Amino acid sequence: MSAHLSPNQLLDRPASDEPGLPRLLAGIPARGGLGLREHLSLHGELPVVEGRGRARRAGASGLIDEVERAGLLGRGGAGFPTAAKLRAVAGASRSLLGGARPIVVVNGAEGEPASAKDRTLLRSLPHLVIDGAGLAAAAVGAQEVLLGVCESSPPALDAVARALEERRGSRRGGPLDGVQFQLRPVPHRYVAGHESALVNHLSGGPALPTFTPPRPFERGVHGRPTLVCNVETLAHLALIARHGAAWFRRLGAPEQPGSALVTLTGSVVAPGVYEIEHGSPLASLIDAADGLTARPRAVLLGGYSGTWVDASRLREVALSDRDLSPFGASLGAGVVFVLSEDACPVAELARLTRWLASQSARQCGPCLFGLDAIASAFEQLSGGAGKRDAAEPRLRSLAALVRGRGACSHPDGVSRLVSSSLDVFALELADHARHGPCAACARPSELPRPRVPRPATAAPA
Repeated sequence: MSAHLSPNQLLDRPASDEPGLPRLLAGIPARGGLGLREHLSLHGELPVVEGRGRARRAGASGLIDEVERAGLLGRGGAGFPTAAKLRAVAGASRSLLGGARPIVVVNGAEGEPASAKDRTLLRSLPHLVIDGAGLAAAAVGAQEVLLGVCESSPPALDAVARALEERRGSRRGGPLDGVQFQLRPVPHRYVAGHESALVNHLSGGPALPTFTPPRPFERGVHGRPTLVCNVETLAHLALIARHGAAWFRRLGAPEQPGSALVTLTGSVVAPGVYEIEHGSPLASLIDAADGLTARPRAVLLGGYSGTWVDASRLREVALSDRDLSPFGASLGAGVVFVLSEDACPVAELARLTRWLASQSARQCGPCLFGLDAIASAFEQLSGGAGKRDAAEPRLRSLAALVRGRGACSHPDGVSRLVSSSLDVFALELADHARHGPCAACARPSELPRPRVPRPATAAPA
């Protein structure tokens, strides 16, 4: 089951004919952001954390318990249990001498070029995200929330700034009273959304990953315990606080309950952001997008650090991590990209791995040397200069060498992408090694091209 939002406007048909969806995308406006009055009319007031001091902390602890019962997993790619993150930050804060206040960071960097789910929420439903961030702050004892939004998305920056201004002008702060929100633009860079890179940037440094430990919950922004949560995760938290864990678990699978946002792109009639129930068949998602525009060759799941699956297995794929595990895949950043048979996968991989190498933080060997070597090997194969019997073993070796050795997960993602592509596109790689470039090599790339527009500016709100 799924609900759909087109890239630029709400469809004029009902969002879903099935019960239970949409959840996150309910009430989304045709353009602009949903205002505070409309938001509260749709979702109702936030539950109040009663009391002060110990009583308030007990209420916050109850919220964490409810999130744990709901089984909410992070939607940024790693799928870490949200309740465990909340408890870790709250516990780290209590253990520090002097009682340093924790801080909450909303991760809306979304450097994944094939994803639009987070900026869709920020642009169209900013109050739902703000609700979740404020509740998370109450749960961990924070009084400050930093909303990190990619500087290349002016509509999202503007919508969040307007929503914060609405909040300041309203006397209906409720449980968010006393929480200070600041809007912080984040550089447009693939690795900028990594937890440690975002923490480093918000502390005044470059938006580059750092080696861990310490983890952000131990020592994050300005050395304070820091909760870093993805935009979609916090939107789910806001709904769980209102409707409860049992409501959340009515959809999805026991080990991965609830709904999720995915960005469906490529050779489909109606690309866009969809809300799905975990475990939904991939074929039903494509049907909800009015089908395919060309015969499919493969599907990329999880984004540019994800896994290729051959189109011959499309009808076997269901969209939950348990169901995707036999394919070595996961939902990751919530990306589903359909590559057509008209494209040249070898040329696509040469362009993609070169771009991924360019996004290296260039501060450790696997990124600095390993990713460049991977991109060069694909470029040689694409141009017909590589010999498959030498290139394929070298690519497998390089993929294994960079895995698990970087300061962040960037090399791991490239390794996963490469390993799956060598299996799925074995015939095309062999053909290029024998005969050189094919006619499809000159076609425009089907994979979404990374955009690097002029940075937007936004004053802290």
